[in-house]
Amino acid sequence: MSPELKMYQPSTQSDACTYMWACAICDENETCQKDKEGHSRWLVAKRMERIDYKILVMSNKGGVGKSTVSTNLAVSLALKGYEVGICDMDIHGPNIPKMVGAEGQRLKISTGGGIIPHQAYNMKIASMSFLLQNSDDPIIWRDAYKFEFINQLLGGVEWQDLNFLIVDLPPGTGNESVTTIDLIGEVTGCVIVSTPQEVALLDARKSVTFARDSELPIIGIVENMSGLDCPHCHEHIEVFRMGGGEASAHDMQVPFLGRIPLDPEVVRQSDYGEPYALFHSDLPTADAYHNIANQVDDFCKKKGSLVQIATKSPFKKK
Repeated sequence: MSPELKMYQPSTQSDACTYMWACAICDENETCQKDKEGHSRWLVAKRMERIDYKILVMSNKGGVGKSTVSTNLAVSLALKGYEVGICDMDIHGPNIPKMVGAEGQRLKISTGGGIIPHQAYNMKIASMSFLLQNSDDPIIWRDAYKFEFINQLLGGVEWQDLNFLIVDLPPGTGNESVTTIDLIGEVTGCVIVSTPQEVALLDARKSVTFARDSELPIIGIVENMSGLDCPHCHEHIEVFRMGGGEASAHDMQVPFLGRIPLDPEVVRQSDYGEPYALFHSDLPTADAYHNIANQVDDFCKKKGSLVQIATKSPFKKK
């Protein structure tokens, strides 16, 4: 948790706003002289304290299937009976709505002034795509305006009580990722997605280093698009090679969560807006997603138990 968040106490500062919505959607935004950054941090903290586990899905390289993994990981957790949300933080390429059949939808404002997340497949979803008038419009923003968007998705959205919030970060280790981590404060863990070829693995190693430098717990590495079983001849084809993700995980001394095959049906289902792990839950590729979800679940339960033990310890400093 950042020092700024610890020090900020809106109840003791008369110049601090305590409205439960983001500055960008406030009627008094243009005339307000209050501590906006402090309010943003307070608001995000209030939203996040109602969520048990905050999981970042990240990659240093685009095109590795990060959003597909995020969607199907969330679906797998929802199938286990958990309350799950997906926060699509990829400003320039928000693809999550397409993958859950919500493309073109618009988010509404509640009577309390907050943003109501879209509901799909027993999950709560918020994305930049829901906030655009035209989904084809490019995002050409400076970092200061991106902060307002990130604040809206984390603090302005009424996530309510969730077991898991899956945050689909944009590729790379730039301002959006740094700002997201800073606002959330206490991230439960991160899942790093890569493909097997060497150029993607080099970027995955950078993600591991970034996570360590940011003091983020690393749940593990996923090797996506790992081999293809030909639907015609049934021969196994190593399109992007295999085993590179596991080797990188071993070299970097982080857990390896498993391989997800390059399955054309995953692409088709994503285009249809039907998460593969839900509609083909008994097939081998879905098993790969479910296995990763189980490991994420186990990691969070173990970490939660350790936090409870530390809280109850008589040796804990007051």
